[in-house]
Amino acid sequence: MDQNQRQELDRETDFDVIIVGAGFAGLYMLHRLRGLGLNARVYEAGENVGGTWYWNRYPGARCDAESLAYSFSFSPELEQEWEWSERYATQPEILRYAEHVADRFDLRRDIRFERTVTAARFDEATRLWTVETEQGDRARARICIMATGCLSVPQRPDIPGLDDFQGNLYQASLWPHEGVDFTGQRVGVIGTGSSAIQAIPVIAVQAGQLTVFQRTPNFSVPAVNSKLDPEWVAQFKAHYREHRDNHRHGLGQGFGDLEIEPHPPAPAAETGAELTDAELEQALEEYWAKGGARFMGAVTDSLSNEETNRLFADFVRKKIRATVKDPEVAEALCPSDHPIGTKRICVDTGYYETYNRDNVSLVNLRKTPIERVTANGIQTSDAHYELDTLVLATGFDAMTGALLRMDIRGVGGMALAEKWAAGPRSYLGIGIAGFPNLFTITGPGSPSVLSNMLVSIEQHVDWMIDCIRYMEDEGLALVEPEPDAEDAWVDHVNEVANGTLFPKGGSWYLGANVAGKPRVFMPYAAGVGAYREVCDRVAENGYEGFRFSA
Repeated sequence: MDQNQRQELDRETDFDVIIVGAGFAGLYMLHRLRGLGLNARVYEAGENVGGTWYWNRYPGARCDAESLAYSFSFSPELEQEWEWSERYATQPEILRYAEHVADRFDLRRDIRFERTVTAARFDEATRLWTVETEQGDRARARICIMATGCLSVPQRPDIPGLDDFQGNLYQASLWPHEGVDFTGQRVGVIGTGSSAIQAIPVIAVQAGQLTVFQRTPNFSVPAVNSKLDPEWVAQFKAHYREHRDNHRHGLGQGFGDLEIEPHPPAPAAETGAELTDAELEQALEEYWAKGGARFMGAVTDSLSNEETNRLFADFVRKKIRATVKDPEVAEALCPSDHPIGTKRICVDTGYYETYNRDNVSLVNLRKTPIERVTANGIQTSDAHYELDTLVLATGFDAMTGALLRMDIRGVGGMALAEKWAAGPRSYLGIGIAGFPNLFTITGPGSPSVLSNMLVSIEQHVDWMIDCIRYMEDEGLALVEPEPDAEDAWVDHVNEVANGTLFPKGGSWYLGANVAGKPRVFMPYAAGVGAYREVCDRVAENGYEGFRFSA
């Protein structure tokens, strides 16, 4: 199908299902819907598939889940034939994978690219959703599925004078596709979250001078990234099915394992209190040496016991002080305002070592805050920093941002923005009371951003497909959560979160990075295995908590 055909507008067109987003969630959902024989259309704002991996092209961008786990499991042929090159894949490699999936399963013909969905409204008379795009599409469908991603709406900081800057201005999550050459430039980076922690070591190698403007330091652990050994990969793939089962049903969040021989989900390991200080230190050293976010799994209560968590944090702060030569810079990089892991723990390659370079400096905004951006730099309370290029690495309006920027209206014209004015409410992160036949893949109230997203995406899509098949078989037209079931699930999500240290993190998990956004802990913190059991039980009990209309 050529470009002109692909870009034809859908005017007053009917489908069985409309999907918003052509990232991994939208691609897999489209593939599964075809298996049901349903007619589906996907609308995607970008020029290509890939979702977050299409937009986020900043230097050093790579996944923080291991490649062999951060991949589709639905096709044994696909997982055997695709060859990952590194333990943690880079953005270009992950985008190539998404493109390969789209081409291998012939998905592009049902996708309309460069389409920004502006509205999705439910008509009670026709029992149809009408979806409109900024470009002029207007289509109807029985079912509307939001595959919009949890980290897809960039958060632009509200800094006076930002529009006055005359140099090069880039946002990490909207990076130029042609790339950027920083050679010899004076570069400033605002932010030290995950994107910045990946980008800063790469930019530092090119830039003449790099100045990092940090308000809140984050904990980061080494990735210990490496090229994958083909022989090791072959042996791992020989047990791929067992590994996949571990990722889906294990005690953690589905991030993968390093062993060639898979093991069943392990019984509960020791808590911090059960270990001597020396034993805990040894466990932390071992996990630090292995690398990756699995570091927080060294003992079972790292995110629920304050004393254990403090020992983890002290360990990482000790590593920072041992790595960064300037004691003042090291202290500025040591987080002290949140328990470790309650903001998404970062995974890095040489981040702390970068501050030992002669061309890199750190500005502690807690001591000298930014007053304004000027035409040629940044003015803090005590100095002016002249810059040729400014990079904004200030995160996302996470989990709800993509949904709330559309005009989504359910029964009685109720706007989703109105229903969620005090924070997101849904049942299982899958459906929303008052919004029939609207599904949200990895929505708020599901493990989503706490987990390996590919594991969670596949689980949600598979569950939704089973529900749609049930409706088709039983001659049912509509499904939506019961309000009481939704309320009970929201309470349960909060109860689980309050049993952990997550609410003390002040992170984007609670919307704390967006001014005026309600402070509600959005993801489900009990783990992908426990969540899957809940969803399976709901389905086995006749989709308990959902109501259907014939």
